[in-house]
Amino acid sequence: MGQITDEGKFNENTYLIDGMLFRLPGTMAIYIIENGGERMMFDTSEPLASRKVVKKLKEFGLFPIQKLLLTHSHWDHVQACEKLKKLNGDFEILASENAIKHLKDPRIMNEAFGYTIPPIEGDITPLKEGDVIDLNGLDLKVLNFFGHTQDSIAVLDENNRNLFTGDSILYFWDEHTIAPNIMPPEFNESELLKTFKRLRNMRGDIDSVSMAHFGVLSDKTLDKLLDELQDFYFKVKESLIQWYSENPSIEYLASKYLETYIPNSTIHTKENIIGLHLLISWMEGGLKTSGFI
Repeated sequence: MGQITDEGKFNENTYLIDGMLFRLPGTMAIYIIENGGERMMFDTSEPLASRKVVKKLKEFGLFPIQKLLLTHSHWDHVQACEKLKKLNGDFEILASENAIKHLKDPRIMNEAFGYTIPPIEGDITPLKEGDVIDLNGLDLKVLNFFGHTQDSIAVLDENNRNLFTGDSILYFWDEHTIAPNIMPPEFNESELLKTFKRLRNMRGDIDSVSMAHFGVLSDKTLDKLLDELQDFYFKVKESLIQWYSENPSIEYLASKYLETYIPNSTIHTKENIIGLHLLISWMEGGLKTSGFI
């Protein structure tokens, strides 16, 4: 199987919908778990994608949702929350207990990414390590997967042996387009390495990993990811530090990254490199806030 990127149902309880970040296919995965008529969605993408997401929910018989779990407080995972409420009707919002301060007061996130995220109004159910979400009899275990942010959580569906990781481990759009998850304003390398170790230790407990950017990894593709995840992070980190010392311009960093790590990407190319400029600028911000450059 390797990587699932097609919309629809991919295990007994779980569906993938393309969240069309920046209106581009294959850039933001929205997952919905359904059990006995109760449905929980993971993350939101941006408001422009909301009508498309709701259309797919109806198409797959998943409308309305009753719960929305936010894997962390970065803009692309939370920005459409209010728009979805208007289209779907009210739902329970769940997030890490560490995320609530940013969801209620997103100024630090707005400054880091240059987006305007409105505060989330109303109650947010706080989640912490070891909590179990009961989805009409399907137990979903909450795990702290810090590093990318200090409020990133993963959710383990033991019944389907699937782990929802959000952005907590890597960006993997396809085998030719990958990037480490170094992002401002809370990137923490030591916590990220703990997350990598924890994920490797779960190898015997999971058959698949559902990533926000983008799709479900399993089989040899997942094994390769687990084997190479940490080495890849350190290689890219050291490369970015070296390239930054040579020439700190985003154009230079992006061209070097494209040439070195993703030369065969069909998402980021020499002819269409603007999106990579944005990604590299955020990675630069993560390195700066961590004191690496």
